Amino acid sequence: MTRHPLSPSPSTRKNRPRRNLVEIATRLSGQRELWEPLVRYDPISRYYARLAKEPDFEAWLLTWVPGQGTEWHDHGGSAGAFVVVRGELTERSATVAQDGPPSVVDEPRVLSDGSLRAFGTKHIHRVTNNGLEPAVSVHVYAPALVEMTSYAEDGPRLWQTGSQLIGVNW
Repeated sequence: MTRHPLSPSPSTRKNRPRRNLVEIATRLSGQRELWEPLVRYDPISRYYARLAKEPDFEAWLLTWVPGQGTEWHDHGGSAGAFVVVRGELTERSATVAQDGPPSVVDEPRVLSDGSLRAFGTKHIHRVTNNGLEPAVSVHVYAPALVEMTSYAEDGPRLWQTGSQLIGVNW
């Protein structure tokens, strides 16, 4: 079995600090020969392909035709980073309160080709391709995704509506 080029040797795995997701996302996004052959566009739902699965992180390629996007969701306790490698994506996010429901941030963030977005374990967002061209992004999560919680928007607040297991309708 060959080791992924971004994986540490087994002897250093125990002693190394938590992965730098920004660095991994940036490096993978620059390896066009890795992800470019996997690009597919599905007019019905977002297309995704796993780029790497390691003990302490995983990476995915996602494609988005115009109008496609996610619902409001978190990453089930995983931190993440993603790079837009083609097109443009719009992210809306929410602030998480200690007491009370999350609140929607008024200003969306537009992420164009080359833009990087990193987030922590409590991040809630919604990502959409509002552009006229297809978009492609490379995402890295640590630990690997197991489930995501979904939310519904009710004015400026979000309410938890359910939970989705990895790879099922996301």
